[in-house]
Amino acid sequence: MELEGRFDGDVVRVGNDARQRFHDSRGYGYPLGGNEIALAPVEAAHLLYRGDLAAVRDGDERLSFRSFLAREPGPEPDFGVRFLVYADLRSRGFYLAPAREPWVTEPPRAEFAVFPRGKGPGDGEIEYALSVVGERTDVAASDLESGALAVVDEESEITYFDVGRPEISGTSETAIPQGVEADLLADRVVIWNPPHELYERTFYGQPLEGREYDRPTLQCSLLEAAHLATAGAIDLDPAAVLERGRDVEGERFDRRLAVYTTLREAGVVPKTGYKFGADFRTYANVESVDDLGHSELLVRVLPAEHVFEPRDLSLDVRLAHGVRKTMVFALVSEAGPGGDADIEWRSLERLTP
Repeated sequence: MELEGRFDGDVVRVGNDARQRFHDSRGYGYPLGGNEIALAPVEAAHLLYRGDLAAVRDGDERLSFRSFLAREPGPEPDFGVRFLVYADLRSRGFYLAPAREPWVTEPPRAEFAVFPRGKGPGDGEIEYALSVVGERTDVAASDLESGALAVVDEESEITYFDVGRPEISGTSETAIPQGVEADLLADRVVIWNPPHELYERTFYGQPLEGREYDRPTLQCSLLEAAHLATAGAIDLDPAAVLERGRDVEGERFDRRLAVYTTLREAGVVPKTGYKFGADFRTYANVESVDDLGHSELLVRVLPAEHVFEPRDLSLDVRLAHGVRKTMVFALVSEAGPGGDADIEWRSLERLTP
């Protein structure tokens, strides 16, 4: 028996044996009473696409899949983009539902709740809280919630990302000397006669002499120097180094210093990420620069109100993956003098559902 649905402006209602045929056996919609169910427009569109629903009636109109999709029904924008993701995940063997009640109890902040393979809405377990955007839809950094992000490009290809809130920690040594002689140059600092450990164990600066040295003279970035001066490790006025950093970088310097300081305090060594198009590459467990492993993270420092273009996210993640690192964004608000700030961390990696 062919089934038709009735669109009421919010959901599509389907009666007869719809509950057994669509909800109980295949995880579509939610029960209304008896055998009737309510379908979200994207669920109804998928059943129309598969031929499981013959049509959806909206008043006097009888809508096929083509006409229903073209109208972009429902209150949410970008219906076509969300349908493509819904259909793709269904084809991969997942049940999924709109991330809102009554489809999902305690729904996540996302477009869809994707359930583990073999499970559905009634099992109380969510595999991915999935947000969906088109290639040309900007994404506020503050909206990058833990879960998954699907980006649909102009040719309807879908790229999935895993979004996390990483715990930043390491075991790198942080002990530093006091009062070592240093000179402030135009955009860096030279440290004279430092103890070996400052470079070899705590990985500050780079030897002026290159790889061949007995006791390295260190050239440091302004970030490293500001951190060391504030800690009293070098004999420069911290205010002078901070002022020079702001002259060179503007307000970006305070944001980067806040992240640098936080990383060092967490036992992580940050070094420049310039070659990778990032602010930092990081080492969580530095025991000696002679036995230095690969850095684990690439960190980009951004203001908390930053807005991404999805293309930029894809570029960052692709680059980090290509050099065997994880892309991390440090979202900084209220960066103040000396490296104090509120920082939220987001990680982004490619995901294959």
